[in-house]
This record gives sequence, C-alpha cells and structure tokens, in this order.
Amino acid sequence: MEKKDKKKELNFDAAVVERVRGELLDQEHITVLAGFFKVLGDETRVRIISALSREELCVSDLAAALDMTQSAVSHQLKLLRLANQVKTRREGKSIYYSLDDEHVLDILEKALTHISHKMEEK
Repeated sequence: MEKKDKKKELNFDAAVVERVRGELLDQEHITVLAGFFKVLGDETRVRIISALSREELCVSDLAAALDMTQSAVSHQLKLLRLANQVKTRREGKSIYYSLDDEHVLDILEKALTHISHKMEEK
C-alpha cells in the first residue's frame, strides 16, 4: 500500500516516461558498459592505458616506465585483456601489448577533455 501512495505523489508525464523506457539500453549492454568503466576505474590500469596509447610495449618496458614490478603489471594487463581493452602480439619469446582499438583511446581522450574542462572552471 505504501508503494501506491508514493506513486500517487509522483507528478510525471506518462508519454515521456514511456518514450524514455523504450530507448533505455538493454541489460546486457548496461552490464558490459559498467564492466568496461569498472576496469578503467583503477589508477594503475589508467596509467598502463596511457603508456600503451603512446606505443606498443612489453611487460618489462611497461614495468620500467611505470616503476612497477613485472608481476603487478602482468596482473593488470590480464584484467585489461579480459575486458578487451588491450591486445597482445607475440614476437619470438616476447609478448607486446597495445590498445585493443582506437575506441579505447577515444573514450580516454573524451574523459580527459571533460575533466580538463571542469578543472579549468574551478
């Protein structure tokens, strides 16, 4: 009974609500999108993506560039690879990492543009 009372209190445009509901993302896309941003929500992974946006790197080069252990870098790369944000290429015994495609960098650049704009407003 309490839910009905709360619903009565709402003043909404049923046509607008119905139109918006019809245009919402489906649950599968919402889950995948949230997972994508969850992976980007870690500072270490953002640092790795930033480095890989400059050029393809092996774990040793990434570890040295970011002043991290190879083990720590490898762990984060695995998560990025599983999230389809980085890809690998084997050359002899070495595995090189790069961004999966330009979309990962596009998203990062859009976010940085937004953040920079907001930081300038302060």
